[in-house]
Amino acid sequence: MQISNGFFIQFIRLAGPFWHSENKSTIRSLALALLMLTVMQIGIAVVITIWSADLFNALEQRSMSRLFTQIALIVLIFAANIAVTTAHFKVKRRLQLDWRSWLTHRLISQWMTDGRHYLVTHIQGEGAHDNPDGRIAEDIRIATEAAIDLCHSLIYSVLLLISFTKILWTLSGTVTLDLLFFEIPIYGHLVWLAMFYAACASSLGWWLGRPYTLATDARQTVEANFRFGLVSARENSLAIALVHGEANERTRFIALFKDIVHAWQRQTHAWSHLFMLTSGYSVLSMAFPILVSAPRYILGGITLGALMQSAQAFQQAAGAMSWPVDNMAKVAEWRASVERVLGLVNGLSRLEQEIARYDPHRIILKKTEQDILRLCDLCIIRLDGVVCVSSINTEIRPGERVLITGNAFTGSKLFKAIVGLWPWGEGSIELPREPVFFMPPRPYLPTGTLRAAICYPSTHAEYTEAAIAEALELVGLEELKEQLDHEDNWAAALSREQQQRLGVVRLLLQRPSWILLQEAMDSLDSSWEMKMLRLIAQRLPEAAILTITNEPMAEDFHQRRIAL
Repeated sequence: MQISNGFFIQFIRLAGPFWHSENKSTIRSLALALLMLTVMQIGIAVVITIWSADLFNALEQRSMSRLFTQIALIVLIFAANIAVTTAHFKVKRRLQLDWRSWLTHRLISQWMTDGRHYLVTHIQGEGAHDNPDGRIAEDIRIATEAAIDLCHSLIYSVLLLISFTKILWTLSGTVTLDLLFFEIPIYGHLVWLAMFYAACASSLGWWLGRPYTLATDARQTVEANFRFGLVSARENSLAIALVHGEANERTRFIALFKDIVHAWQRQTHAWSHLFMLTSGYSVLSMAFPILVSAPRYILGGITLGALMQSAQAFQQAAGAMSWPVDNMAKVAEWRASVERVLGLVNGLSRLEQEIARYDPHRIILKKTEQDILRLCDLCIIRLDGVVCVSSINTEIRPGERVLITGNAFTGSKLFKAIVGLWPWGEGSIELPREPVFFMPPRPYLPTGTLRAAICYPSTHAEYTEAAIAEALELVGLEELKEQLDHEDNWAAALSREQQQRLGVVRLLLQRPSWILLQEAMDSLDSSWEMKMLRLIAQRLPEAAILTITNEPMAEDFHQRRIAL
């Protein structure tokens, strides 16, 4: 497993501003408290080894008074360890939550603004920013929680190494190596053995851990794809049921799950190599230091307490130096999650740079103070460079009703360009001072009360009960007046026709001056669609209406048309 400097630089740029945010005093206080508690944990670990040496010396001397003294001391150590460990746990959890909250708010603000969540799916970099929900909900959690866990364990290991290396050096004494003709004194032999022991294990761990990073990243990606597929099917369950598409969905889910099985097996294969190393390493760590020091005890060079303290100090020092081996799996998981978060962040940053940078192949949106929607030499292209339509020059004024005919796909791109969701093309669009209301084929109805779904994105406090009830009656949804305060997943509970009628209710309540209707009533029959168009024109006589529809009778309703 390799982590490049570039990766660390990107991670610092992503998460570093947290430590300089507006709550930096609280954040830094928590970090300092965490460091102090870590030092106290090291102190307790050192005290325990000293206590252990005194205990075994008391047992070797068969001293009952010293035994009772050690019993009293372990009670104090026990109480201190509980207090420090509990405080450390709470401080660490608070810091992890604060970091995750800050990064989540930052990324959501960057993602869910000005259509960025839609536009980012169309920029180059396949797979670099897919499944943003999983990246925000799960990968940010792992990236922040694991970062603090790993940082704490690394600091703990460094302090542990410093503390117990000194103890181990003292306990090692001097061992003389007899080479027949001359003798070589070796100082601190247990320290050198611990370093050699840990270096061998770490080298093997790094070598065996390389495939695990890639396998972990691949597994997280396919797991996210599988979750996204299930969520998508749930959100479109009615459409699937109406066309009896269950067999296709089952096939798709099975294929996605086969990817998970393959990734799981690949990860298991890579993990098994690490598991063999760590399991054997943990067993050997218990016996090796005692076996190394046992000859000195048998020859009377050290006491039983010194033998056990040497073994414990050796284990602690070797364990501290083996931090890379012990945390191989966690580092791999952390890196994979960080890279997925960075993929979304970099995609959004690249999108913002593209929008800010002047490009002759980008449609220019201009906000004016006039009541005119003007298209000037407008050319719309697809992402593959194919021109959808070119040389559109027209003006739309308040109260005009304009029918968009021709290719509905191109008409959809035109509407998206007007609202700033399709910048790919040339020319310019001069927008009126009033905002444009875009009605897609299916309005977005968030989960919650029906009243809140109807009034979205405004709050229900902005509209009176009477206004909502009247609008429901006008579109033929009187039966829903009794359900205004019921909570449900309305996108699934209501039929497509009911949802489109609610879209008209929302339009009547918000009373926009500029309206784009993209097949917004295609599920209604001809008479009801025409009735809805006339209702909009009657209630909003000053509003300009641009319509994409397959209804033949709609041509008489509109004053002119633009053929694409």
